[in-house]
Amino acid sequence: MLAPALAGLLTTASLIVAIGAQNAYVLRQGLLRSHVGVVVLICAVSDAVLIAAGIAGVGALVDETGWALRVVRWLGVAFLLWYAVGSLRRATRPESLAAANGTANAAAETRRSVVTRVVLLTWLNPHVYLDTLLLIGSIATAHDGGEPAGRWWFGVGAALASLLWFCGLGFGARLLAPLLARPRSWQVLELCIAATMILVAVKLALG
Repeated sequence: MLAPALAGLLTTASLIVAIGAQNAYVLRQGLLRSHVGVVVLICAVSDAVLIAAGIAGVGALVDETGWALRVVRWLGVAFLLWYAVGSLRRATRPESLAAANGTANAAAETRRSVVTRVVLLTWLNPHVYLDTLLLIGSIATAHDGGEPAGRWWFGVGAALASLLWFCGLGFGARLLAPLLARPRSWQVLELCIAATMILVAVKLALG
């Protein structure tokens, strides 16, 4: 029980630490202290659902219907580029960027808009499906230990790793607030986020 759970935790931790589109958004919301709890919850629950689906065998079905991933891929490319343009626009207006306490932008963002963005960044990202539904789902089958329960304990560890990561990224981001007390620092952050979104979009477009 403990061994497959620990394996799932370590495997997932190694997959999600890279700063991608989803992680960049969680970091930004954490720095702004804007709806952090709901953002973290959506990301963690989404990962848990996809991990469970992968372990249940849905990943193999999705792998056989390649057109589904292609549709998600191009929708993801379009959304990432749209979000990158938004970050670039914010970077050109330093007076509108939030300072250390994040109240300026946080007040302008509704919970609905934040939820919509994080859902799209999560579910229109083929990398999420590849990491959770396909990769983790297939690795889990190697931890049966003679009983199907082994793969599910692997999934528990994987879901826990995801939860810990997003909590640390979202709620721990406020520790960086003193470094981002000036609008110029937020300009740099928004430019980095835009660059990340564009890079991920290009990688998706190139397959």
